Amino acid sequence: MPVLEVAVQDVAGALAAVAAGADRLELCVALGATGGLTPSPGLLEAVLDAVPGTGVHVLVRPRPGGFRYGDDEVDVQVRDVRAAVAAGAAGVVVGALADGRASGVDQRALARLVVAADGREVTFHRAFDVLDDVAGTLDVLAAAGVRRVLTSGGAARAGDGLPRLAATVRAAAGRIEVMAGGGVRPDDVAALVGLGVDAVHLSASVPVADDGGPGGGGTQGRTATDPGTVAQARQALDAAS
Repeated sequence: MPVLEVAVQDVAGALAAVAAGADRLELCVALGATGGLTPSPGLLEAVLDAVPGTGVHVLVRPRPGGFRYGDDEVDVQVRDVRAAVAAGAAGVVVGALADGRASGVDQRALARLVVAADGREVTFHRAFDVLDDVAGTLDVLAAAGVRRVLTSGGAARAGDGLPRLAATVRAAAGRIEVMAGGGVRPDDVAALVGLGVDAVHLSASVPVADDGGPGGGGTQGRTATDPGTVAQARQALDAAS
């Protein structure tokens, strides 16, 4: 049966997601505003304490924007991976690209991150969706020791990327797991499972009005995990599997 992974940003979200049926968590911060950044060590420790026995995978991404990093940024990510592993994370979620769209994965940076993970599961995030060569990229990731790839099929929403997702599943051929994610709603789950993906990933988030004032982001607000959406996704996945 495919795994249900939920991206969460705090202890309350982790507790809500697990109670509603999540199998695995991805922990990050600033999800709605940036697509997700590295959580603090304190947050990771608190989440691990709150949901013992649940696999918590830590997003390691030092800044918003693209996925081409300088040496100093790669060094920060290596340190963050080591810290996540030392804290007890079950895995890490990383991604680094070489210069130029056709260049593909930054293999040197990825190798350092995999070594730093020290045998924990490594997921390559949606930097994968920036690249054109699906099969070639999967070859590189599998050879590097990456366990799975998170992808929307190159679309803004995984529900709109079904053809490329199907091609990704075929090209992976069991060598590397394919996790469908990106704007996933419960009514997308059946179609995604039908492609043969190994996991479905969603944030199940809802906007929260929370005015931070002129020094805290103004009226932008934030997002929070909605347990009802997680429960619906769980039901849809069970029904489709």
